[in-house]
Amino acid sequence: MLLLRGNDVRKRHSTRGGRRAAATAAVLATLALGGCNAGGATGTGQAAPASRPAAPASPTASPTADARAWHKWGLTPLRPAPAPPADKAVKLSADGPVPVLTRIPTTQKVVFITLDDGQEKDPRFLEMMRDLHVPITMFLTNDVIKGDYGYFRHLQGLGNHIQNHTLHHPVMSTLPPGRQKEEVCGDQKTLTARYGAAPLLFRPPYGVYDTDTKAAVAECGPRAIVLWRESMQIHNMQYQTPGRKLQPGDIILAHFRGPSELKGTTMTQMFANLLKRIQEQGFTVARLEDYIRPPAA
Repeated sequence: MLLLRGNDVRKRHSTRGGRRAAATAAVLATLALGGCNAGGATGTGQAAPASRPAAPASPTASPTADARAWHKWGLTPLRPAPAPPADKAVKLSADGPVPVLTRIPTTQKVVFITLDDGQEKDPRFLEMMRDLHVPITMFLTNDVIKGDYGYFRHLQGLGNHIQNHTLHHPVMSTLPPGRQKEEVCGDQKTLTARYGAAPLLFRPPYGVYDTDTKAAVAECGPRAIVLWRESMQIHNMQYQTPGRKLQPGDIILAHFRGPSELKGTTMTQMFANLLKRIQEQGFTVARLEDYIRPPAA
């Protein structure tokens, strides 16, 4: 797996055209191995820590789902998530540069599931989430959700947060600064209007960003860029670390995908496989936003 690091992506050439060409070449290499359109990608940047009203209430992982509900989906219950620390390890500020997160500093055996794009709108997945109460964070692209905003409102009503993933899902580092700002600010405005809470976090498509992306994010409202350590495919995860094991606080990437993208596998089957892989390694799932302190109002 190719690992794109923030410093590599942000290297500039003597002309903007040269910089875009280099970024495009790097992105094409990444997409050949997997990316948002393929159900998995890589991306890292620097790290460390945004200002928004709190989104929906946060039930912790699987407090009410009983064993029969889990059995319905071919699963055994995950351990309930521990209470998140009162003193958040990630504290976001209302101004200044936005940090880039790939994991949350914690010793608790928890991981965080994020779902990107919003292309698949499987009603069975809504049923699964109502049964299991597993927390997710949704990074949504307006271009693929605009036909059914209500689908994601149902998931938000279960306590899941909606975050920014651009208007059209471009490779951000290939765009000039003005276009990058349109992508981030446009999605921020639409998601805020549709879901009643301004996204606190931003995920660049394919995990690719540059200094112009960070500037656009800071200007448009989100207060952190969120990447990932593992990406879920169909049956197993791809790992960015040599040990190929989950670590406390890892952020996992998955996608709203259906049988046409998952070789006949449904989204609920893919998600069940993901929960099995997490459980096999002795982890449970916590809510990402419960471990991040937003900026003071």
